[in-house]
Amino acid sequence: MKTIIAACSQNLSGNRASIQTALRTLLAAPWPSQRDVRSWLQLLSVLQWVLSFLLLGTVSLLLLIYLVFTSFWPISALYLAWIIFDWDTPEKGGRRLPCLRRWPVWRHFRDYFPVKLVKTHDLSPSHNYIIGSHPHGILCVGAFCNFITGSTGFGEMFPGIRPFLTTLAGNFRLPVFREYLMSGGLCPVTRRAIGYLLSKNGTGNAVAIVIGGAAESLSCRPGVTTLILKNRKGFVRMALQHGAYLVPSFSFGENDLFRQVVFEEGSWMRSIQQRFQKMMGFAPCVFYGRGLTSVQSRGFLPYARPITTVVGEPVAVPKIEDPSCETVDMYHERYVRSLLKLFNENKTKYGLSETDELHIL
Repeated sequence: MKTIIAACSQNLSGNRASIQTALRTLLAAPWPSQRDVRSWLQLLSVLQWVLSFLLLGTVSLLLLIYLVFTSFWPISALYLAWIIFDWDTPEKGGRRLPCLRRWPVWRHFRDYFPVKLVKTHDLSPSHNYIIGSHPHGILCVGAFCNFITGSTGFGEMFPGIRPFLTTLAGNFRLPVFREYLMSGGLCPVTRRAIGYLLSKNGTGNAVAIVIGGAAESLSCRPGVTTLILKNRKGFVRMALQHGAYLVPSFSFGENDLFRQVVFEEGSWMRSIQQRFQKMMGFAPCVFYGRGLTSVQSRGFLPYARPITTVVGEPVAVPKIEDPSCETVDMYHERYVRSLLKLFNENKTKYGLSETDELHIL
């Protein structure tokens, strides 16, 4: 018995010594600095955003389908009934939540790149506006951060203006994801939705449209400033029909966030991408960014590159219910000139050289 007690005492003493050693080692280890904590928070904020846009809709749909075959099927039934009842809401201004726009995580999201908004002219609350957002990039980071979150100060720079951002109408058919999009102020890029905001929602509305769309994303790569705009005139026609002023904006640095495998025109892979884009509305880009663990690793997170979105001078547009093709062409040309002026006046300030040109296809 004495032998057993002695052995237990010796074992306890050894354990106590081991614990004390471990505690001393832990206390001696350097604690994360405030800069490290900020970096982690910024990385996590970008991670949740990327996962939300890439997976939230698909995962929610699969989950609801799975629940149909379980005892929790009423959840799927109730949500389906809700979608049917709420079907037209995205086309009627959505259901934005100001608290989501002020979510503190968006400040960390902004600081990761960082994203900056630059104002060049005032926007009067007595008018409505269509803001052309260029370029598309891969995930439209600049447009989302500036027009959907309040982190870059849009509301303070343009008092009385309510910004909206349009995206593919198919996104609003995905469960849960549609609620997430509407809560931030996103709307379908359809004539009905845009027309509602410009004619039945009062004045002071600014509808941002990424004009180049999916076709432009196929040519997105660092150092390339090519826009798909020459034959994109539907937004000008809508501006004329509703008397909404046209406002160009350009996000310098948007194309530097990812690396994309760009397939040459005429190749079979390019043909597949273009065919998929025509059928589904978006293009399956082959791209990569940084990994979660380090900048050197490859993954799906964007690289930390500065993005500066410059909002240009409004182009005054009259209200014409049935504008002629000549009138549409004239105001489209004015918009293009305003966009080129905006680009040329700011390109050397935000990372481009004097010789860089904006190519419009």
